[in-house]
Amino acid sequence: MGLLEGRTAVVTGGSTGIGLAAAQRLAAEGAHVFVVGRREPELEKAVAAIGDATAVVGDVSVAADVERLYEQVRARGKGLDVVFANAGVNHLATLEEVTEEDHDRVFAVNVKGVLLTVQKALPLLNEGASVILASSTAAQNGAAGMGDYGASKAAVRAYARAWTNELRGRGVRVNVISPGPVDTPMFEDVFGERADEMKAAIGAAIPAERVAHPEELAAAVAFLASSQSSFVHGVEIVVDGGELAA
Repeated sequence: MGLLEGRTAVVTGGSTGIGLAAAQRLAAEGAHVFVVGRREPELEKAVAAIGDATAVVGDVSVAADVERLYEQVRARGKGLDVVFANAGVNHLATLEEVTEEDHDRVFAVNVKGVLLTVQKALPLLNEGASVILASSTAAQNGAAGMGDYGASKAAVRAYARAWTNELRGRGVRVNVISPGPVDTPMFEDVFGERADEMKAAIGAAIPAERVAHPEELAAAVAFLASSQSSFVHGVEIVVDGGELAA
């Protein structure tokens, strides 16, 4: 029997990368997973790969889309045990280069999207539910060109601290996972043709001497989702191959 047998989970940004790997791991542990993404073809492929899952097409920065997600969760009739607020976008731009449109999109998905995902889940959360927020080492490492992204992920960490205290009377745990460099499509989104070059360079600069596999992040998500982390509240688990120690 898996660690999450009979549980219900939501994973946003679940069609690729860390979200997909996490959804697969949660399903393997026995959960039924509602997987959210903006692109229907990729989402349908993800659900086929996950198994016990339901696809929900939507944008987490749009309140109506998030409400529609939770209508489907409610209809299942078992409440909600795990929320992994993972959906995120990045845009590489320095202070001089960043536009208002770039800034607004990053914060709409990475900050407002997390707020809506968790806020609108509240009526459905079962006793002992686990809420997991996706931050990033970019919130701490000060990488050039990553100011907006890092700031948005620092906001996510701040949410977790506040929500840990606000939800304490409900038995709901809120924690954060902060990946370092991970081999996901975001590398291509950010670096384009230089993606492979950047993976090699970034990996070589950290103690692990490589970037992470999404499944390594999924293992941390599964730990936070399960009762194995029952006394873990308000923490940030950094999975970065030693990046912040370098």
